[in-house]
Amino acid sequence: MRDASIFNVQGFSIHDGPGIRTTIFLKGCPLECFWCQNPESQRSRAEPFFQEDRCTGCGDCVAACGSLAISMRSGRAIIDREKCAGAGDCVDACIPGALHLVGSTTTAARIFDEVAKDRLFYDGSGGGVTIGGGEPLYQPAFTIDLLRRCREAGIHTALDTCGYANWRVVSHVVAQADLVLYDFKHMDSDAHRAGTGVPNELILRNARRIHHELGIPMLARVPIIPGFNDTGANLRATASFIANELAPSTPVHLNAYHRLGEFKRERLARPAPDGLPAPPGEASMRAIADLFLSYGLPTFIGG
Repeated sequence: MRDASIFNVQGFSIHDGPGIRTTIFLKGCPLECFWCQNPESQRSRAEPFFQEDRCTGCGDCVAACGSLAISMRSGRAIIDREKCAGAGDCVDACIPGALHLVGSTTTAARIFDEVAKDRLFYDGSGGGVTIGGGEPLYQPAFTIDLLRRCREAGIHTALDTCGYANWRVVSHVVAQADLVLYDFKHMDSDAHRAGTGVPNELILRNARRIHHELGIPMLARVPIIPGFNDTGANLRATASFIANELAPSTPVHLNAYHRLGEFKRERLARPAPDGLPAPPGEASMRAIADLFLSYGLPTFIGG
């Protein structure tokens, strides 16, 4: 099956690999990071965003919903998300624009035709196409198909991944990419499980194998989540792993936690996790960058 569930195609992206890029965001992820800034990416199926302040209580969405997932309470729409089939009829019926469907099904051929239109910008900037998510390894057939189409057309490709998949999937997908953007969230497996829902042994093993067996260039991405992975011990362990288990020439991008995901959770009717941190300050980010630089790693804040 080479159809894929996606939730965004972002043109003129400058933070997902070198140059000007188009980033395709796939839906569905095996991790559930408590700080996730794209919570709409976690589930594979299409789902509605609901902006309650725009709801006028007209009830047109109730009549339009074929799965009987919407009811009215105190003059506002209530969505039973377990019943919701993601058909989007409610969105079409909502004149005030309180409902928006996140997610659609498409093919690699359609996406390639869209991204190829910006070939001039890729060529002029050293950019290309990035496939992220969600998790692109979660939809391997689509990802391989799109990567191959781009490669045959001479368009640079990057794969943005958490690395949590069996090696057979990882090796088949990654082999088609020109660059891997690889996430390192926590070096302690128990802490990683507590924060993301899965342990990290498979992720670290796959990182080593991508570097040593496939030889695909890798860019390490480290989200900085205060109170979760910003301790000196964990940061040193992360820097040591990248420098010694991979290579000291591996670029590292440090990405500060921000609160973009919070309003998205509200629109998805998902309760915010307890104890969400404040974003790290500039001084903290500079100090963390200095630590990674001390290991000889080319280190950048953001990107």
